[in-house]
Amino acid sequence: MKPIAIFRHSPTEGAGHFALFLTAHAIPWQMIHIDQGEEVPTDASAFNALVFMGGPMSVNDDLPWIPKVLTLIRDAYAKDIPLLGHCLGGQLMSKALGGVVTKNPVKELGWGRVTVAESATAREWFGDVREFDSFHWHGETFSLPPGAELLLSSPYCANQAYAIGKHLAMQCHVEMTEGMIRDWCRAGSDEIAANLNSPAVQTAEVMQTQMHDKLPQLHKVAELLYRHWLHGIAPRKG
Repeated sequence: MKPIAIFRHSPTEGAGHFALFLTAHAIPWQMIHIDQGEEVPTDASAFNALVFMGGPMSVNDDLPWIPKVLTLIRDAYAKDIPLLGHCLGGQLMSKALGGVVTKNPVKELGWGRVTVAESATAREWFGDVREFDSFHWHGETFSLPPGAELLLSSPYCANQAYAIGKHLAMQCHVEMTEGMIRDWCRAGSDEIAANLNSPAVQTAEVMQTQMHDKLPQLHKVAELLYRHWLHGIAPRKG
């Protein structure tokens, strides 16, 4: 079986709970460390699926790997190879598939409630879940590319997740672990301090205090999404 390719764009923004989920289900995966200068593959068919994690950069930045990733996403989409994006990853998917990424009205840093859309497609992905507390860390937002269906919204960001058939893009972070939250709070301390006037920004102390109660439910939602996404993966010979 070909592996699932996971693209890491920052040392602190790895695959988190998604990697734990794949490993628990004996699903092979391969990390491609963009942050360490590893080359972007040119042929999506080398993998069973492509997964893109978060990162502090903008998809609109002039970085040499971004055009290559956008081309790879289009290649996967054309070949019906499942795509999954987390935050920056969702923004990369949106830009590659015809959407745009712009500044969000406010920054969202920390825990915040998201609401599931009232649609048949949303029910397919989320089942009986109507709302939940997700983790957020972004200052930009994506538009819905052609053919996308909105799945999630929050009071401070209208487009929190969308699906295009088997492909899933998220602005919010369902992949979080305790270690990742602590790392982000340390690395992002200046960003938190500079944005505490935003109604959607929490202190590091609040983020870490709330994670003990909120992470178990977030992991349940994440696994619900990941299981449904895996249904789109057809066996591909290695």
